[in-house]
Amino acid sequence: MTDLTRMTATDLAGLVASGETSAVEVTRAHLDRIAAVDDRVHAFLHVDTEGALAAARAVDERRAAGEQLGPLAGVPVAVKDVLTTKGVPTTVGSKILEGWRPPYDATIVQRLRAAGTVMLGKTNMDEFAMGSSTEYSAYGPTHNPWDTDRIPGGSGGGSAAALAAYEAPLAIGSDTGGSIRQPGAVTGTVGAKPTYGGTSRYGLVAFSSSLDTPGPCARTVLDAALLHQVIGGHDPRDSTSIPQPVPDVVAAAKLGATGDLTGVRLGIVREFTGEGAEPGVMAAFRESVDTLAKLGAEIVEVSCPHFRYALPAYYLIAPSECSSNLARFDGVRFGLRVGDDGNRSLEEVMSLTREAGFGAEVKRRIMVGTYALSSGYYDAYYGQAQKVRTLITRDFTSAFEQVDALISPTTPFVAFPIGARTADPYQMYLADLFTIPTNLYGGPGISVPCGLSEGLPVGLQVMAPTMADDRMYRVAAALESVVGTFTPPAL
Repeated sequence: MTDLTRMTATDLAGLVASGETSAVEVTRAHLDRIAAVDDRVHAFLHVDTEGALAAARAVDERRAAGEQLGPLAGVPVAVKDVLTTKGVPTTVGSKILEGWRPPYDATIVQRLRAAGTVMLGKTNMDEFAMGSSTEYSAYGPTHNPWDTDRIPGGSGGGSAAALAAYEAPLAIGSDTGGSIRQPGAVTGTVGAKPTYGGTSRYGLVAFSSSLDTPGPCARTVLDAALLHQVIGGHDPRDSTSIPQPVPDVVAAAKLGATGDLTGVRLGIVREFTGEGAEPGVMAAFRESVDTLAKLGAEIVEVSCPHFRYALPAYYLIAPSECSSNLARFDGVRFGLRVGDDGNRSLEEVMSLTREAGFGAEVKRRIMVGTYALSSGYYDAYYGQAQKVRTLITRDFTSAFEQVDALISPTTPFVAFPIGARTADPYQMYLADLFTIPTNLYGGPGISVPCGLSEGLPVGLQVMAPTMADDRMYRVAAALESVVGTFTPPAL
């Protein structure tokens, strides 16, 4: 009998549509898989068994009634716990929201439901999306299915690990500095960050409002494109949402899968090919560049001189915005409340609540951001970082006058052992060295598996101009057509 959990989302949708299997059968297979392996992976914070089966039954009933359903109807999806889900716990990996059940769905969740996908549950993440390893979750780390002693990337390690462990065929992540792409790279899965404003942030618990971008995670490029098509598009409830249709990312993925990149000009970012990446990562990347050239792409080297300043600029801009956004968690309006015994002032209750509710990394970033925005330091820190952001945007603009897309390794190193970098925040931050520039610019980026180093997955990143998301899917699918997909050792 075919193992439904090993199939692509595209194939599962086809089986459900043809009546060869039911949405309920597909959902049960994945719920059984979660029950069998998630004690070792810890990809999920909450599994909504009853809700998932009810949604699957509804799909089967609608199809039996003759309704025409969407291309992903009946396919299960795991949702990063940063998006609000009505009546389903949303914690953002933090104790400060433990047990909170939102009264509304995020726009992306609404679109997933409307498309007939089946939400399995909420996946683990670094608290408030602040981290690169999913070790900063208040509910314990997620483990990489390739080696459960290693990290699955972050902040969306739960979504990526769920895919790699065959607990879900599709997942949703969010990418502020690499939190979709970097976990994709180290788990051998596909992670796509859409153009900023191309997917709605309504109902996304904010970390850094000018950077946060929800997006699709999958095991194949076409599956990611199909999910992107479902969740993307304008949302009037999000003031930063772009009032334009999503580029035809599905057609681009299918075109790329033919393996023909004739006429496509790709730029290697010179600043990302020097020191900083492990030799095995660079070897896999160079081999992939050769593959892309054999598929017809013209490869040139492009200089983006200000990319080297992206990491420090990001770690001023993002903490500054988080220090403002997280002020709402005050122990009064919702979530955790500590010390409210009638004898303490409001300020004391706020202080005690935040001390108990926020983890060390969140506190670190709040303090950095508050300092950077304080009187007398704003221009020297936050203001200067925004100027660097402008220079990085100009680098991208100049580069895209020369090439159709840029390529680089996704992350400088393969998955490292759990606990290896938690004592050194800077070493942890280096995981996003190659992904952060795209967030500062606002353009799309995708990570696709490109090889192995020391038996662990390596990802190649494709970066495209804003609202040219289709370009990255074409290139990624072309590489995938030769390299194939990656299967971790059996759990």
